[in-house]
Amino acid sequence: MTTNLAIDRQGPIGLVTLNRPDRHNAFDDALIAELTEALRSMEAEEGIRVVVLSSVGKSFSAGADLNWMRRVAGASVEENKRDAMALAALMRTLSELKKPTVARVQGPAYGGGVGLVACCDVAVATMGATFALSEAKLGLIPAVISPYVVAAIGARAARRYFLSAEKMDAADAWRLGLVHEIARDEADLDEKLGLIVDALLECGPVAQAECKSLIRAVANRPVTSELIQDTADRIAKVRSSPEGMEGVTAFLEKRRASFLPPEPEPEPEPEPEEPQGGA
Repeated sequence: MTTNLAIDRQGPIGLVTLNRPDRHNAFDDALIAELTEALRSMEAEEGIRVVVLSSVGKSFSAGADLNWMRRVAGASVEENKRDAMALAALMRTLSELKKPTVARVQGPAYGGGVGLVACCDVAVATMGATFALSEAKLGLIPAVISPYVVAAIGARAARRYFLSAEKMDAADAWRLGLVHEIARDEADLDEKLGLIVDALLECGPVAQAECKSLIRAVANRPVTSELIQDTADRIAKVRSSPEGMEGVTAFLEKRRASFLPPEPEPEPEPEPEEPQGGA
């Protein structure tokens, strides 16, 4: 039983929570392996539609654990490569998960913690959250997270924040595209996150997986005849799929598609109070 993670399921929502508050939810090799396995398990679980990544404690994630860094600093190049590839596998697993992923950022995210946020499809943060790509201060580089962070904030912003290791506040992170929504506090964070999850659950799961694949295929690529052909092939495949045909048919018939969860029952109207007799 892992103590590094708390894993829960609430209907179609899979909750994966970093649970090392005393270590600011920093990574070590054990946490990396457990988180990678938890994400793959959520992807394989048919009833899970959306995965929410969160943390307990003051920090979302401080990146690499200092004790782990001290240990790998004395390791060989080959051992360091193995550790780096394990972290790279985690980031790729999260980024390419077929199901929508949402980051709930309640506190500071540094280094690899920023990588986790960038790998999620949607990120919501409190106003008090801060972000830093702090590796250069330690004489290191944000290497394995760089494809995802650069995709999120762009090469121009990466030039500043990779090289300076400056902190970003939540407003900076929103302006640069690292987070999508800013919340006043944790109660507001959960409300905003709930609305996003509700919206994600109102879409076709196969279509969402295909959308994620489509984005990876077209991002930062020139519009060539090969790319145009690929996009045409993709929509033809999805249109003729069972989910695509059911979705269009349900829309035309003005009914709810069978692949969507049932609508919640409306709450009953309160009974009117009996009038009170006068004296």
